[in-house]
Parts: sequence; C-alpha cells; structure tokens
Amino acid sequence: MAAVGKAVGRTFCTGSLLVGLVVLGAAGCTPKGGPGAAALPDTEHPLRGAPAPDFSLAVRGGDAANLGAYAGKVVLVDFWATWCEPCRSSFPEYQALIATYADRVVVVGISEDDEADGIDQFAAETGVRFPLAWDGDKGVAQRYQISSMPTLFIIDRNGLVRYVHAGFRPGDEAMVRAAIDSLL
Repeated sequence: MAAVGKAVGRTFCTGSLLVGLVVLGAAGCTPKGGPGAAALPDTEHPLRGAPAPDFSLAVRGGDAANLGAYAGKVVLVDFWATWCEPCRSSFPEYQALIATYADRVVVVGISEDDEADGIDQFAAETGVRFPLAWDGDKGVAQRYQISSMPTLFIIDRNGLVRYVHAGFRPGDEAMVRAAIDSLL
C-alpha cells in the first residue's frame, strides 16, 4: 500500500508539474502590447523605439539604398557578411518575405565585409534579389550600433525601429513574419 501511495504521489507531482509548465508556456506565448502585437522576445537595444538612422549606400547594380525612399513601408535592414553562415540561412527567408508581402515590405542587406568582393557571388548563391549595399567605412553599422552578425532591424511605416534581432536560427523567420504582421 505504501508503494501505491508513493506512485500516486509521484504521478500527482508529475501531473502538477506538467500543468504548471503548460500554464507558464501559454503565458510565454501571449503577445505583449495588446491585440495584434507580435509575440516577440523583448530586445534591449538603444535604437528600439527611436527613429531609424537614415543612410544612403550604393547597391550592386548602381542604384542607391536610401532609408528615406522607403517611407510608408515596413523596412527590414539586415547587417550581414559573406563569411557568416547564419546570414546565408537568413537570405532566402527574407527573399520569401518580399514575395509574401509584395510592395508593403522592403528588405535591404548591408554588408559589413572588409571588402566588397564576394557580395555578388553571395547574392547569386543565396538567390536574393533585394538591394545589397556595402558599408565600406562601417559608418552605418556604427550608427545602428550593431555588435554581431547578422543583426536585423525591423522599422515600422513611420520610420521607428520596432524590433532588433541578433543572429538567425531556424524558426526565426516565423518571429520576423509576426513582427511584420503586427506593423502592417
């Protein structure tokens, strides 16, 4: 009988633990900021909530990427490098976002490589067609205060930095989509 009591006690404790984890898990999935807000992790970055620093950089193909030209759209500014494997994984996902959101979302990739060599090859290998610029003097990266690559800034239609995400892992694209949806 004592063995049965211990087994029931363990089952009760295990069941209680599972119920507690489910409740905590559900709370963790609840979007912050009210209805329509994306369930994204809070990010600490000095630019979050501030106007995005403007920039104008030459892109491959001769045009210029100018943040001001994208007013009224959600803009993803991604700082990356050709040697960065997570950057390689993120690019096809960001290209897919353009197909999904058409002309409501713009993606701009800003290379932090020491030299511009390899940017065109990287674009061809990853299949991207969004603007890629080279930040040769690292001035834009300094204004955006990046500390790792890739680092993604999601800027709302009013030009405010709403989300900053360092790194890229499988599944991050769902969080990026949720952020975009909350801003459209």
